[in-house]
Amino acid sequence: MEKFRDKIVWITGSSSGIGEATAYRLAEENATLILTALEEDVLQEVRQKCLGKGAPDVAILPYDLSNLQDLPALVETAWQQFGRIDIMYNNAGISQRTNTIDTEMNMIHKIMDIDYFAPVIITKALLPKMLANGGGQFVTTTSIAGCFGFPLRCAYSSAKHALYGFFETVHAEYYDQNIRVTLVCPGRVQTKISFYALDKGGKRHGKMDAGQANGVTPEQAANKIVRAIYKKKREVLVGKTELLMAYIKRFFPGLCARLARKVKSM
Repeated sequence: MEKFRDKIVWITGSSSGIGEATAYRLAEENATLILTALEEDVLQEVRQKCLGKGAPDVAILPYDLSNLQDLPALVETAWQQFGRIDIMYNNAGISQRTNTIDTEMNMIHKIMDIDYFAPVIITKALLPKMLANGGGQFVTTTSIAGCFGFPLRCAYSSAKHALYGFFETVHAEYYDQNIRVTLVCPGRVQTKISFYALDKGGKRHGKMDAGQANGVTPEQAANKIVRAIYKKKREVLVGKTELLMAYIKRFFPGLCARLARKVKSM
């Protein structure tokens, strides 16, 4: 299959989990890739695997997305890699495992910087370039925690809610100029997000939550995400029965609030 031949796709958070698995699926569809994450050595390994799976070329741009100041320069560097970017997948993120009282403001700022402000800055820098180039697509990983409040996720849920507001606005404003938005809404996926999640005092949670361990695999998630990107779907939900909560929220918000109070959040 060559559904993404001649497409340039930039993926943040591409060293593991959903981002890595999606990179491999896009490579199999002959996409040219730009990969960003913290770990340069891991990105090099992912790059080699992508080339082996069929990607014509793969550039890596290691970066700490909590460094907001230099993000416009990163965007310029990414654009110059292949002269354009057709699809921007804002996938990188960080979560938490603390209740509201124990969530210090520096933790809230860090989560909002990585999960919300970084995608916003990247998008604002890329959008004029895409418009001048005839259009493009923004793909963003949100969460079912962006559909309703969730225990131990006050900052994470806030950031994911905010992503919906921002990218739905971009979609409405620039749809007629060939800008498309796809919101990826995962439930429980077997990734390292809980391992790296911030616990009380800013320490790593350091383990995979039981519910997450029973979620879909990153490969299953990537298959669904790549289909949604290709079809330019507005939203794609990824997971198992936990996704029912997203529909309950839409049609029975009071019931959703009661159920959310009972959710086992680890």
